[in-house]
Amino acid sequence: MQLNFGICLLYLHYCLCIDFTYYVKEGEEEGTYLGDIAVDMHLYDSNLLTDRSKVTFSQFQRSVTQNSQLFNVTKSGKIYTAQTLDSDTLCSYNQECFKTIKIAIQQAKAFIKILKVRVVIQDINDHQPKFKNEEINIQFSEDASIGVRRSIPNAIDRDVGLQNSQISYHLGNNIDNPFALSTSKSVDGISQLSIFLKEKLDREKQDKYVLEIVAKDGGLPPKESVLIVKVTVTDVNDNTPVFLRKVYNITTKNKASRMMPIITLTATDLDSGDNGKVSYHFSSKTASSTKSHFMLNERTGEIYLQQIFPLRSKLLNELYVRATDKGKPPLSSAVLVLVNIINQQNNYPSIDVNFVSPVSESSATISEDTAVGSFIAYVMVTDNDIGLNGEVTCELHHDKFQLLMLESKEYKVNLKDPVDREVQDHYDITISCEDQGSPSLETKRKFSIQVMDVNDVQPKFTKSTFKFLTYENKKANFPIGFINATDPDLGQGGQLTYSLLTNNKYNFPFQITNYGFISTRKPLDHEIKNIYKFQVFVKDNGKPSFNNTANVFIEVMDENDNAPYFSFPSVNPFSLDVHYYPNKKTNITVLKAFDRDSRTNAFLKYEILRGNDKHLFSVNPYTGVLSFSRPVYQDDVGSYNLEFIVKDSGTPVLSAMTTVSLTLTVSNKTSRIMPAVNKNLNEMVEVDFAIVIVLVAMIVSIAVVVSIATCIIRCNRARNAAQGGAVEVMNPSLNSRSERRQLINQTDSSVVIPKSPSEMRNRNIQLVGLRSQLYSEDVSQNDWKTSTLATKLPSTKQIYVQQVAVAAGGKGVQESTCMVPHKQSDRIATHLGSHHKWSDGQTGLYEEIAAIFRVFIGVKGSNSIRINAM
Repeated sequence: MQLNFGICLLYLHYCLCIDFTYYVKEGEEEGTYLGDIAVDMHLYDSNLLTDRSKVTFSQFQRSVTQNSQLFNVTKSGKIYTAQTLDSDTLCSYNQECFKTIKIAIQQAKAFIKILKVRVVIQDINDHQPKFKNEEINIQFSEDASIGVRRSIPNAIDRDVGLQNSQISYHLGNNIDNPFALSTSKSVDGISQLSIFLKEKLDREKQDKYVLEIVAKDGGLPPKESVLIVKVTVTDVNDNTPVFLRKVYNITTKNKASRMMPIITLTATDLDSGDNGKVSYHFSSKTASSTKSHFMLNERTGEIYLQQIFPLRSKLLNELYVRATDKGKPPLSSAVLVLVNIINQQNNYPSIDVNFVSPVSESSATISEDTAVGSFIAYVMVTDNDIGLNGEVTCELHHDKFQLLMLESKEYKVNLKDPVDREVQDHYDITISCEDQGSPSLETKRKFSIQVMDVNDVQPKFTKSTFKFLTYENKKANFPIGFINATDPDLGQGGQLTYSLLTNNKYNFPFQITNYGFISTRKPLDHEIKNIYKFQVFVKDNGKPSFNNTANVFIEVMDENDNAPYFSFPSVNPFSLDVHYYPNKKTNITVLKAFDRDSRTNAFLKYEILRGNDKHLFSVNPYTGVLSFSRPVYQDDVGSYNLEFIVKDSGTPVLSAMTTVSLTLTVSNKTSRIMPAVNKNLNEMVEVDFAIVIVLVAMIVSIAVVVSIATCIIRCNRARNAAQGGAVEVMNPSLNSRSERRQLINQTDSSVVIPKSPSEMRNRNIQLVGLRSQLYSEDVSQNDWKTSTLATKLPSTKQIYVQQVAVAAGGKGVQESTCMVPHKQSDRIATHLGSHHKWSDGQTGLYEEIAAIFRVFIGVKGSNSIRINAM
């Protein structure tokens, strides 16, 4: 039994270490049930507890100095309220309201545990936020800056709950007023309110505002209260006195009276107090002689004529009256009073012109884009005479302006037709007014209108395309030329700015200033690009801006800045073995050089510079053909270091040199293969000649058939179209012969080979602009393929081209043999070249070569050529 009881105590100790929390709303009646501790602890669910009645619960009593008991705890563990709870009096503001009670648990007389139970008293929203006063008054000066603040009191909510005591504020009335509400919280969490100015005030428009500040708590449902804020705008002297008119025109008899004013001036001031009190006095601009005849009441603004005018004095008097308020500082405004004194005599009309945009009393300005019908000037005519002497008619004769009547003796000047400053920049205008007296008196008023410029004209280039020449290799900022554009507008509209239109702005080699001057940004290279085409963009600085474009063409002139170079031989020095067969003159090889320049700067000449002491060799200065200059003998055998130079024709002359190590051997043997070559060539010519005859016959036959068919068709058309007329019939045989003769003439492609250096030089001069090397002796494959007809050639010596060998990668030498008849041949087939695939490199034919020669090109890594010639 004792063991079971011990185990029960341990279980109770484990379970009873957990505290409990119960909730109750404030204002609940006394005896409100909160909860059962024994049930919540599941104390009776344990099988170890055999006697439940021995477990009792009891609350520790408070001291006598504290408030009365708030809760009752029964012995069975049930908790009840002992009185009506009010969180607003029991707890602190803006915090969770709860009370902690300590309950002792006992079994029989044994003490088990002290349990802490928290009872949360839930606050209800039973108080609304309240302001200390329902209405307050604040002031703002009408010149106060935006952001100026005025503090106002905040509201207080007696609820202590976190939500119920949270107060939010907002403006409850019209939000379009110039004020706004600002809220912030201090360290203790209390809100601080202020009204700040978000727009400028104007007391003369509105001097009082009524604001509603609404305070709302966070309860459900929320409660709120309203604070009335009356804002008064205090006056500042910011308004000047204002007259009803700028100019007063009155007429009075030349009769003094201090009892009857001739006019009463009234100026109003929207300010209040002393700022709105106005007094009147004559301005210093009023002439002293005029003021002596008039009297002005400073308080009422009444003007009296206190002294009559002599008959010969002027009848129109100008009085400048200034109205001044009593503010600090005082503000004032002025008005012009024109007083016309009526006399019985006839006087000239007086013309007064007031311009909309005056420059002086007799001139004004208008913009050239002024619309037709626009108001230019106000014209007022004064004639104080009586009867017909005071009746006036006015006229204005002008193409651009017209005079229109407003009322009696008042007119306006309007624009009748558009004006263009670029055509005419000013106009002189005369208004004439004449009265109806006898005799009539006429007055003329002259004034001028100056036309102001508007940016309405597009810039124009002096020409659509600008062409310039410049030189290559010049330093940056080298001048190219001027681009000229004009704009007749004035001011910013006539100031032009130039720029270049190009896709690659940063690498473009040209630049342009704002004045249209083109220069280079970097040196130019004719060999890279010799023609530049681009556009220039010009715009004026007016608003809106107008623009235009022009084409620019710049040609870069060539300078002799590239030296020629040899492409053959491509290495220096170059080895060449030549085997010569006597009694025949032989071309050895062809020197080839190139120059990147153009025209005269690229025209090349070849020379032997050194190594030709025996005068055995010569080089064609224009083609570069190296040949023997005389017969070769046994004593000429040996090695020659020939140094060649090629020069261009530029200024200064540039050149390149190369050295050819030539080894010469001479043989007296005669070729044994000449008969065989001759025989094979004759057979080849005979076969080709037969083919040519067959092809010619077929072409002639086809031409005859086509001609006959054409004639028949034409005859049929003529027979159908003609009515009783004779039809001419073409002769088919003549046509066929004519067409055949024409065909033969067109296919005759004679091969012309220059015979002399002078002829060769003339051909080079004609083609000096080309950069490629000229070879007048070459006959291309295309020339051979143009026709299969036999072509007659001039008599020539038989040429043998024998054993042209090319070594490829050291795998041996391939040889091919071709021959040309030595004696004069009647015909040769022009398609022979295409059949044998001849080329310039294979034949080496530049002039008549009277020998058979063999060329050996060494294997890879060797720079030597061997030529056998006889």
